[in-house]
Amino acid sequence: MLAVLQRVSEADVRIDGESAGRIGHGLLILLCAERGDTPAEADRLLGKILKLRIFSDEVGKMNRSVQDVAGGLLIVSQFTLAADTSGGNRPSFTAAAPPAEGEALYDYFVNQARQRHPQVETGRFGADMKIQLINDGPVTIPLRITAT
Repeated sequence: MLAVLQRVSEADVRIDGESAGRIGHGLLILLCAERGDTPAEADRLLGKILKLRIFSDEVGKMNRSVQDVAGGLLIVSQFTLAADTSGGNRPSFTAAAPPAEGEALYDYFVNQARQRHPQVETGRFGADMKIQLINDGPVTIPLRITAT
């Protein structure tokens, strides 16, 4: 599974002009399931995200996790993270999980996040979404979890 994390002061995802999910301080998580991904990869990725120390402590050092700072999670599906641009100027998305599998893994990830973290907001799988955010830092971190 692939994710891009953005540490944010605030983030809002809109669908058809309406806010679908909004957080203050926390993480915007752009999430992509790849072919062959399973719930095991989703669990490992979520565990890494929740423990990743990318929030500042009292002396300004990145030493706290989203859980330590009671930050929110805004999880948005983003199959384009699996883009392959090696074959020309038009990206290929064949590495992304087929839509039904991708949606199932996205839903699994969101459900697990809601069980493990108190504030979780989402977009809607497959929707045309508009995201507004204030990147804090800026801090943007790509993550990839593969089968072991």
